[in-house]
Amino acid sequence: MNPSPRPIDFWFDFSSPYSYIASEWVEALAARHGRTVRWHAMLLGATFQAAELKSPVSYPLKREYSVRDFARSARFEGLPYTMPEPFPIPTQNAARVFWWLHDTEGAARATAWAHAGLRAYFARGVPLNDAAALRRLAADSGVDPDAAEAAWADARWKARLKQVNDDAIAAGIFGAPWFVVDGEPFWGNDRKVQIERWLAQGPF
Repeated sequence: MNPSPRPIDFWFDFSSPYSYIASEWVEALAARHGRTVRWHAMLLGATFQAAELKSPVSYPLKREYSVRDFARSARFEGLPYTMPEPFPIPTQNAARVFWWLHDTEGAARATAWAHAGLRAYFARGVPLNDAAALRRLAADSGVDPDAAEAAWADARWKARLKQVNDDAIAAGIFGAPWFVVDGEPFWGNDRKVQIERWLAQGPF
């Protein structure tokens, strides 16, 4: 009996426009090739610090192009997109809720929360760093807002997210979205075509 194909590992940050875009195609791409997706919410700030990097919008020379490319890349995929303000924002609370749901209610529930959060921030400008806005998003997503707030303030889920960030750094991850396919890393929304070929034909 042949073993099941390995899942695609998908690392994302709730404050990453390219993560939002990739989150809308990664499941369909995986399904076309008989794969599933394992989602990992992380904090880019932690990986940037380890890699001595900064967000491209932190550099005046890169910011205008980056902001243009975020919107263009979303249009290319046929996705709604609104450049949020402020941007970027700290998203540790949304990520802690992700891991709380993942570990207590299952991966599908956490993935649904990831979609809700990414769409809220990048399609509607919902500030995920605002506690009241995050509570409303939880309620709208069928998540108990009191339980969600308790989770994001709980030392257990703070430690869980820190361990995920540490694991990402140990694995050499320095950006998002980040994909691992059969042990091969791919960084960026623009790696879609390469991932598709890898899944269809194997290593190249």
